[in-house]
This record gives sequence, C-alpha cells and structure tokens, in this order.
Amino acid sequence: MGGGGDSWGPGNGRGVREGGGSESGSPGQGTNPDLMLLSRLGRVSMGGTQSLALPQGKGPHRVGCTDVMVGHTRQGLFLRLFYPCLPRAGAESPLWIPRYEYCGGLADFAGRSRVPVSWNGAFKPCGRGYPLIIFSHGLGAFRTLYSSVCSELASWGFAVAALEHRDRSASATYFCPAEAGGEEWIPYQRVPQGQKEFYFRNKQVHQRAEECVRALRLFEDLNSGKSVPNVLQQDFDLSVLKDNIDLTKVAVMGHSFGGVTAVLALVKEPSFRCAVALDAWMFPLENALYPEVPKPVLFINTEKFQTPESVAKMKRLSSRNSQTKIITILGSVHQSQTDFTFLTGKLLSRIFSARGTLDPYKGLDITIRAALAFLQRHLSTAREEFHQWDNLLEGIGDSVVPEAPFCRSNL
Repeated sequence: MGGGGDSWGPGNGRGVREGGGSESGSPGQGTNPDLMLLSRLGRVSMGGTQSLALPQGKGPHRVGCTDVMVGHTRQGLFLRLFYPCLPRAGAESPLWIPRYEYCGGLADFAGRSRVPVSWNGAFKPCGRGYPLIIFSHGLGAFRTLYSSVCSELASWGFAVAALEHRDRSASATYFCPAEAGGEEWIPYQRVPQGQKEFYFRNKQVHQRAEECVRALRLFEDLNSGKSVPNVLQQDFDLSVLKDNIDLTKVAVMGHSFGGVTAVLALVKEPSFRCAVALDAWMFPLENALYPEVPKPVLFINTEKFQTPESVAKMKRLSSRNSQTKIITILGSVHQSQTDFTFLTGKLLSRIFSARGTLDPYKGLDITIRAALAFLQRHLSTAREEFHQWDNLLEGIGDSVVPEAPFCRSNL
C-alpha cells in the first residue's frame, strides 16, 4: 500500500471532508502483517449493500472525539482523541474514513459510514482525572481504524489518544506546513529493495514508540494548562483537559505493529505503567531490549495469526514478569481486532478473511473486558467492578484460552 505502483493515494482523488508483510506470511519470519485488507478494499467495486456496524460503547459514559494536530512539521503529532463527553441532542457523528486520500476505493462508502460517537462533543469534567491510554495503529492503518476499541474504552472512563504515525507505516498521513499552507502527505512505504526488513521495521518501531512518548508529553502540557494550538482548528477547546487527565495512570496500547510499539514504549518512558498488545507483531524488536521491558504487558492474541517464534518472544517477557499475561481469543483472526470485522454485506466475501468464526461483538467484549481488568490491576482505576473479569487474564472463560496454543505453523 502507498507504494510499489499502487493506483490510489494522496495525489489522485477528490476530497472527503475531514472530521465528521511484505504482504502475507509468517509474522515471525520477517514477512510483515501489512493491512492488505485496506489495499484490497481500495481496489474493489463498492457496489451492492454493505455497511459498517460499529457498536455503541457499553460503559456509563457517552463518548466524544476530536482530531488534534500539533506542529507544522513531520516531527509534530497527529491523533484522534476519544473521551467521555456530555450528552447532546443531534450530535454529529464523525466519518469512519475521514479522507479520500487514505483509501481511494472506499471514498463513497466512507462518505456514509460513521462512528457512533459525538464529534467535538462537550468534554465531561472529571474531578479525579481520567486515566490515559496512548494507542498505536497497525501497519498500513491510520488513526480511525480502531474506533470500536477506542470508543469502548472511552465509554468506561478513559481518555484514549489514537496516534497516526509518521514513520511511513500508516496507509497515508499528512501534516500542514506553516509557510506553504495546505497539506503535505506522507505515503506508506514498503521495505526498500535490497534492505533487510528487520532493520527497516526496527527503525520504524523506535520512531513509533518515541511518538507515543511525545503524545504523553502533549497531555502533560495540556494537563498543566499550557496553551497548545491545534493546527486543525477544531471546535474543541483543548484547555478543557487541564486537571482532567490523571497522569499517574497512563498505559500504552496497540495492534500488530502497534502492539510491539506499545512494548517498546514501556522501555522508553517510565510513566507508562503497563501495555496492552493486541496480536502483537514481535519481529521488529531487537533481542537486546527484552530484558529491559520493566512493566507488565497483556498480550491478547487471535487464533489465526501468531507463530511459535513470535509467542516465544512474548514468553520471554512473561518469564521475567509474572504480571505479564498471554491469552488467545478463539475463533478470531488478525483483523478481528480492527473495525473491519464489523463490515457487513457482500463486500466481506470479496476480501480475505476480515472476521473469524467468533461473533465480532463478542470478540470485542472479550478484548475490552480483559483490557479493563488488566488496567484496573496496574493503573488502580476507580472502577472496582473491572475485577469481575480477572479470570480472562488467566485465559479462563468462554472463547478464550491461556497463552497461544494455536500458532500458524501448526495450522
């Protein structure tokens, strides 16, 4: 995606308004878990009936979201913030795919598919401050493709910052140069010919983890009352975050390439108290760093993605820290932890498996409940009821097993 002769991209299409692997193979052998689903969706006809059925958050809070871009260079930050908000009649819901440039073939579909949250909704103040989660997307994805996970966590009282990485691992992203006006796009980049994938992806994962740390610094500034201009000039006043984020309770989370990014972020930033790694692609992390991971990690794997090599790396961490947990959700595939699993209609039969045999809503429930139990244990949130799902952390429950007994080489 984003290179190698792809026919879609930032330069070839009409805009959709903002707001509202190499390609396949074993993740343990260096071939990356590229979100080729996105690339295929960009090429197929969108005829017929299909829809996106993202669930409403089940927690006690309504959820709002806004986009935040800080700085006018590649070294800035771009993220979508999900947060508890106040209810408002007639609230607008944001587009799922916010710009045509992210995946051209999805433009018409994106124009009518929306996320069930309140766009720029009024922030709901919290006297004790909301715990913060920094979320890192997978390879070939971007900030909105995990809206189901992020909005669900926000409904339970978390502020969730879904980054859009600028290491050229996103399907596409952009920044807004101050002097030129407009936008400068950063396309996805495949591994350059002749370059070993490990070294290329290792450099990217370090940049990604550093972006997670910079995101934390942004919220430290906002929480202290520092004025931080939002380049996008949204109808959301970032100053409302002052004293409403609990910076003693910060976690990092991600899917696939974002999962290993979360692990590395624990090494780079002591303020991250734990990490949740969804079907982590462990390949890009150098072996010398494993002994340095200081905090617990919850690995939530799918049934049809992991390899023995990748799981062995997870077990290296669990052998050093008894609070690091590894579980597998049965009947799930790698895309089960993205929003693509909620696509319905004939489209699903035209792309490779975006959903396993497990009902996607049940899969999301298991993922969120396990994450909430883990976050309660290590962030000491104010929601004691999260302990009711502690058994999931041991792989005990319907459709979940401990560790990762089903690895791809055994299928």
